[in-house]
Amino acid sequence: MGSPQTEPVPKFSLIVPLGGEMSAAMPKSRTPLTIGWEAAKANAFPALILQAFMLALLVAYYVSPATAGALQKLAEFRRENGLSFVIVASIAAGALIPELFLILFFQRGRPHRGNLRNLLFTIPVWGFDGSLVDLLYRSEAAWFGDVVTLPVVAAKICVDQFGYNPFFAAPFGVLTYEWKNNGISMGPVRELFTWKHYRDKIIPTLLATWAVWVPLMAIIYSLPVALQFPLFGVALSFWVLLLTYMTNRFAGKIEADAPLALAVADDR
Repeated sequence: MGSPQTEPVPKFSLIVPLGGEMSAAMPKSRTPLTIGWEAAKANAFPALILQAFMLALLVAYYVSPATAGALQKLAEFRRENGLSFVIVASIAAGALIPELFLILFFQRGRPHRGNLRNLLFTIPVWGFDGSLVDLLYRSEAAWFGDVVTLPVVAAKICVDQFGYNPFFAAPFGVLTYEWKNNGISMGPVRELFTWKHYRDKIIPTLLATWAVWVPLMAIIYSLPVALQFPLFGVALSFWVLLLTYMTNRFAGKIEADAPLALAVADDR
């Protein structure tokens, strides 16, 4: 009698493969601009759903007393619990909810060892990342004011998406997953500070990210600072769930080692 068959463990991915295998007529390489643009187009539908959902929350906050009251209670809870709330919310939104979604819908409710491996990596990454995002939001409120005006919202978006993102968030996200993919090797760290690495990997990631998150940040920064991080957590979790569903339905596979919340094109 042969050894029992074990089911392969699905892997988690937010990468949308574009076009499958390369044909002989397809160019062997694409520019970073092309890769980023293709990824943005591939993720346009889930991005629009997420942006519409967040816009509805924003409108409801300003026109519905019931919604405003519920969100104010959430803001008060966030203030009372400080950094603990930030870390727990980040881990839940970026690690636990997506992994639970994966188990329920793509593993028929049966957890595997690979899920624990994913969580051992994503929990500290998202806990650290979330604490930095919260620090950024509070710093921007101190610099520009906790008010909702066009100049203030625009200034916060510029610092967030064209300062923090290209100089830290995107390189950090790509580095951490490449570091894991390479068996905790120092190779990705050595390559991090080269122009080739930034051109080929960070720029496409930025282009795909900006298409989704610039409109989202306009919505988030149109709320009081106490609500910005909680709403960021909602957006992050919803974005992860949508892309998990889309990549599994249309690509037919799930990769465990893709940068979360950063959709990039598959450059074969």
